[in-house]
Amino acid sequence: MYTVHPNNAECFYLRLLLVNVNGPKSFQELRTVDGHLCQTYREACQLLHLLEDDAHWDSTLNDASTSAHPQQIRMLFAIILSTCMPSNPLELWNKYKNYMAEDILIRMRHHARNPDLLITLEMCNEALIIIEDICLTIANKALVQLGMTAPNRPMHDLFDRELQREQEFNCNDLRLFVQSNITKLNIQQKHVYDTIMQAVSNNAGGLYFLDAPGGTGKTFVISLILATIRSDQKIALALASSGIAATLLEGGRTAHSALKLPLNVQVIETSTCNISRNSAMAKVLRLTSIILWDECTMANKKSLEAFNRTMQDLRGNQQLFGGALILLSGDFRQTLPVIPRSTPADEINACLKSSVLWRYLQKLTLNINMRVHLKNDPAAHEFSKQLLEIGDGKIQIDRTNGLIAIDVRDERKSGIRPSDVVRLSATNVHASSDNDHSVKSKQTQMKEKGFKTKR
Repeated sequence: MYTVHPNNAECFYLRLLLVNVNGPKSFQELRTVDGHLCQTYREACQLLHLLEDDAHWDSTLNDASTSAHPQQIRMLFAIILSTCMPSNPLELWNKYKNYMAEDILIRMRHHARNPDLLITLEMCNEALIIIEDICLTIANKALVQLGMTAPNRPMHDLFDRELQREQEFNCNDLRLFVQSNITKLNIQQKHVYDTIMQAVSNNAGGLYFLDAPGGTGKTFVISLILATIRSDQKIALALASSGIAATLLEGGRTAHSALKLPLNVQVIETSTCNISRNSAMAKVLRLTSIILWDECTMANKKSLEAFNRTMQDLRGNQQLFGGALILLSGDFRQTLPVIPRSTPADEINACLKSSVLWRYLQKLTLNINMRVHLKNDPAAHEFSKQLLEIGDGKIQIDRTNGLIAIDVRDERKSGIRPSDVVRLSATNVHASSDNDHSVKSKQTQMKEKGFKTKR
């Protein structure tokens, strides 16, 4: 028997009734419980007690209502709606809506200068709009698709939500940031900045890859590009493969959440993003001046290919990414796509360099390590050089254990004080060896001091 995902609500509840109700003669009879004709299959399932009790969600919201801020309660409720499929979400909403709208009530009391003002339907409606925005961000579903009533708002507001997110930046602050930092770019960074800004001004589109090892100022250049475009009241979409990388970019989001990439994208032959042509995100993707994807080297090649197909469909243009300007950035010397129980060949095959799109991109490079340059430390320069050689495959790998050996005996002899460095050892054996070597390297004779005491 075919399975149905709970997201496909009415089909899921219809299937549940079909496997639990004996001998129904019609779909109308399926929805009839004790002589009462239910409006939906979900209602029939509830009356037949086929759905789980919402007691644990009730308890969770009750705990939150005693100590959490209304904004946090709304977020919790949106997560429960989007991911946990409660049996009766309307009942939970009616029970805790006053807690979710409390900050709106306080704001309206302050605005009206009336401390006796009570919660109104308009305030609850505003809370519902905020909750729906969160649900659309998490699961790309409106409240009516999650068993709730739809908030009362103009239809155009649904489509402006994502645009507002990308246009809420302070243009004056961004201009000041650009003016104060553009002179700090080195030659390579300035070339990258000028190349991308020229592509933006020409509206020519294109696919670029910025190869930038750690310490070369990649995030600095990217932030400057984003600020310059946004200061002109244009849209610049900042994405990253990981949450940590996304937090380093102003307005950054993970590519999976923003583009609605399938979770099993690596096993789908011709996958696409879960973005419909009439959605809010589709409007942003059509209007954006640039889409920047940081740490793209961690992404599976099929994610980029799915994004390409989606952009071509949304923009009605069969050019690469529908003619949009795409800037990928990362370092292949670092983390590659993670594939459970895979071989090195699987890793290489999943890498972006194995994609059919790789041949079409233009490569930009940053290799001046600004951290080392500003520190002016020869040892740091040597360490940075070693890291690049390892990443470029210039240092041989021990075939017996798959490890790379680096000689650090010169560092031990250099007289570096223990307070200047921290040595990390993988095992206790290595730690003991380092300690013994440090003790033996002391050439001066040890002196012991003592004093005599009376008994």
